[in-house]
Amino acid sequence: MTSQSRADDQAVFYRTEEEAHSGGGTLLGFWIYLMSDALLFASLFATFGVLRFSFAGGPTPHHIFELELVALNTAILLLSALTCGFAMIAMQQGRLAALRVWLAVTALLGACFVGIELYEFAKLAAEGATPQRSSYLSAFFTLVGTHGLHVTLGVVWIAVMLVQLGQRGLHPENCRRLMCLSMFWHFLDVIWIGVFTFVYLLGVL
Repeated sequence: MTSQSRADDQAVFYRTEEEAHSGGGTLLGFWIYLMSDALLFASLFATFGVLRFSFAGGPTPHHIFELELVALNTAILLLSALTCGFAMIAMQQGRLAALRVWLAVTALLGACFVGIELYEFAKLAAEGATPQRSSYLSAFFTLVGTHGLHVTLGVVWIAVMLVQLGQRGLHPENCRRLMCLSMFWHFLDVIWIGVFTFVYLLGVL
């Protein structure tokens, strides 16, 4: 083996090692972000728990919640978790076209979820159940709205990834970003299960 070949091999090794360290750092940093976001939602859940009976003479969950609509929205978000999983499988198999299709379906389902949530908020506001009406409603809109904002950001993130995949394909950086996106999306699914159970189901029962 010539000295030039050894130098080339060593350069490839260092580049590969650098990419591995960079990928590990990215994923670790994103895990730290998710933990901080979990603390944010934990504080919002705690606040809601303290204020969940502070109706101030206003409407109660029995009067304002439509469980059928919320259950439909829950099914849509959980289905988006499945399509996100299919997207990650397609990425691991190197199927770019399938990956983009599943990501687009995930974004569409996420947009439907946000749309239904906005419809629910508008309906509550039309009935006078606004955040100013009671501490309970303030806590409700803050918790559910914060989750909805996260889903909206997730949809925007997917749109950006679709553009980047069209430009650069399954580049290692894109794959790392997709892994972070998948963790973020499934994190939102877990949070929503808590919201659906703690806010809606326990509120009506």
